[in-house]
Amino acid sequence: MMKLSNLQTKLKRSEQYLPAEDTFFLADIIEKESGNMALDIGCGSGYLTNILKNSFNLVVGTDISYNTLRVQNYKVENVVCCNSADALQLKFDLIICNLPYLATDEIIDVATDGGKDGLELPIEIISSALSHISNNGKFLFVTSSLSNYTELINFVESKNYSAKIISKKKLFYEELIIVKVENLLS
Repeated sequence: MMKLSNLQTKLKRSEQYLPAEDTFFLADIIEKESGNMALDIGCGSGYLTNILKNSFNLVVGTDISYNTLRVQNYKVENVVCCNSADALQLKFDLIICNLPYLATDEIIDVATDGGKDGLELPIEIISSALSHISNNGKFLFVTSSLSNYTELINFVESKNYSAKIISKKKLFYEELIIVKVENLLS
């Protein structure tokens, strides 16, 4: 019997991240978007991916958890089990991600735990996404005041992309933040 890696063991135990306040916040923004191709990184339940299907010709969802993709609540046709966008060769008009942004000492739940300062997994995901933004495309991600979101913006800008906060939503215990990333040439 093959021994599972720590990440595979965690993924086997992890449960599907169901739509929550951060998901609905991003949903409100993406309902106004349209184009040819869209990508939902960490598509989880498929909720946001299904919204994108209404205004894009091709929508792809990726998730690192095969089990999550298998039991999606909102079934999506074009799903790829991979880390972020690493397995893809396409460029997208819109990329979205509800980042795992919680600042945690250890990553136990890949759907929510961002690692040290809420940066470890988000930086990995953002790095993967950047090369998949089409020339006039954009990448929208959700983060939180509970993480070091200014460092995420600085990281994006250090890779020669523009990044700006386009929306904030105050909750009882945190502020949700949506950041828009674009190619500097667009």
